[in-house]
Amino acid sequence: MLRDLGVDGAGGAGRNLVRAGARDRYLLAGIGVEESTSLAESEGALDGRRLHVAVPGGTRVVRLGARAAPRATARMGIPVPLGAATQALSPSERTRSAQIGGWLFRHRGLLPVPLGVLAAFVPGNMTPRAWCSGLAVMALGEALRLAGVAVAGPETRRRSRVVAHLVTHGPFAWVRNPLYVGNALAWLGVAIASGVPWLIPLATSTFAVEYGLIVRYEEGVLESLFGEAYLAYKGRTSRWLPRRPAAGPPPVGRHYDWPGAWRSESSTFASLTVVIAVLVVKAVLNG
Repeated sequence: MLRDLGVDGAGGAGRNLVRAGARDRYLLAGIGVEESTSLAESEGALDGRRLHVAVPGGTRVVRLGARAAPRATARMGIPVPLGAATQALSPSERTRSAQIGGWLFRHRGLLPVPLGVLAAFVPGNMTPRAWCSGLAVMALGEALRLAGVAVAGPETRRRSRVVAHLVTHGPFAWVRNPLYVGNALAWLGVAIASGVPWLIPLATSTFAVEYGLIVRYEEGVLESLFGEAYLAYKGRTSRWLPRRPAAGPPPVGRHYDWPGAWRSESSTFASLTVVIAVLVVKAVLNG
């Protein structure tokens, strides 16, 4: 029985040996493998690679068709279970609202565009009071986002359902969705600064519906991946309205990485800067 497993063309991470789940399958098939030293660093890193398997009379090449799972142990926090990519979906993730939320989640960067267009082109009464109030709400929203990214890391910009760890530290100890609360506040500030009164309730209701569906999807994913740990966190932490953290396990998450958060949020800063510049042009033209 072969004790060495070679992987062709995989580069640094690809040369790591097969994850535990795949290893078990090859053992069942009568193929011996060397004990893994670490997992492939990214999902799918071993997809399409080849195994050199000793058979009577020579060596046979077997292609790897299964994708590698996310890393078994996250850098910080609660580890992702092996096989999470193929783990059974929780009932919450199977609901119709979660499925719609999954589509919105993958396209969430486009959600504020109609609001920005309305704020830019609909005439409004852009008084100094509206400007000051709008900028203050924008700043509050972006500060909340920045703190959330500093704790959770740039992985918050992911588009897949792969989650490295469950974060319950910092603003996540006060509210389960600080990034979405921050987004809603920032764009509510844009609506206020635009001087269009009816845009404020429109923005509020739009984000309530869209983020409500997205959060249904995200909560279902987290329940699928982290099970009881997430349900316990969900039970003691509010979804939208911040409140003092309740007693529970020590919070999980990295220390605040402010430089990394600033770099990650550079695109958000650029978007808000462009919107503010457009509003300034609108104010000048309407003045």
